[in-house]
Amino acid sequence: MHARSKLGRAGEGLAADLYRRAGFTVLERNFRSGREEIDLVVARGGLLVFCEVKTRRSEEWGSPSEAVHPRKQAALRRVAGAWMSVRRDRLRSGPTEVRFDVVSVIVRGGRAEATLIADAF
Repeated sequence: MHARSKLGRAGEGLAADLYRRAGFTVLERNFRSGREEIDLVVARGGLLVFCEVKTRRSEEWGSPSEAVHPRKQAALRRVAGAWMSVRRDRLRSGPTEVRFDVVSVIVRGGRAEATLIADAF
């Protein structure tokens, strides 16, 4: 696996753990619709969250969350709609609230720091 992919997968694992500790159930990781993907789909009660995880080694080019620009947000909304169409059976009941989060992960010197931006867009 490419080093960049390993870094991204590590960030996604950290984000999944963050949600689990907060009482969420991870419903899916890396759901694809065509060429687009959403990193995590998690739920707690009636709340369904679609999460994009951005992992970087530094903030030299800005924070990881800055990479979730309007075009990326639109793509995430499309993928979320596709997930709702094909995976609705994974929910015990219909969600009463849908939210889009971003988890920004910085890895420095072997340590990772994750920041959750709830309701990011």
